[in-house]
Amino acid sequence: MTNAMAHSRGRRNPAQGRAPAQQASASVGVVFLIVGVLGFLPGVTSNFHQLYWAGHESGAKLFGTFQVSVLHNIVHLLSGVAGLAMSRTVPGSRAFLVGGGAIYVVLWLYGLVINRGSAANFIPVNLADNWLHLGLGLGMIALGLLTVRDPVRR
Repeated sequence: MTNAMAHSRGRRNPAQGRAPAQQASASVGVVFLIVGVLGFLPGVTSNFHQLYWAGHESGAKLFGTFQVSVLHNIVHLLSGVAGLAMSRTVPGSRAFLVGGGAIYVVLWLYGLVINRGSAANFIPVNLADNWLHLGLGLGMIALGLLTVRDPVRR
């Protein structure tokens, strides 16, 4: 069996031949899409009846932990689409990972300085979201910087 057909059902592996940055960007994009969809599912999102368009009043929590709103879920979906679209090229992938990671680090900082009980918390974010944003941001930046192929073959 050739490498082109190594996939379990005889189909070509979509990640084959793609640069690590492209694979990472596509993977992060898929995760964002999944999280965005899960945020709209009762049961996965507790207090679903309290899912509001935006604002700190939204009492819905993804996995019972992460405060979400319709706007928050849409941001995840748009991030997923961006990750997949930008994974078509290596520069696009790196821009998504590093730039998107920087946005999430800024969102973490925003969550640190705002009063989460005020109108400034329009996304909304809670403490769990805030620390997830830091980890996500740093992880995306690391993926963008560490998935560069060495131009000099060893």
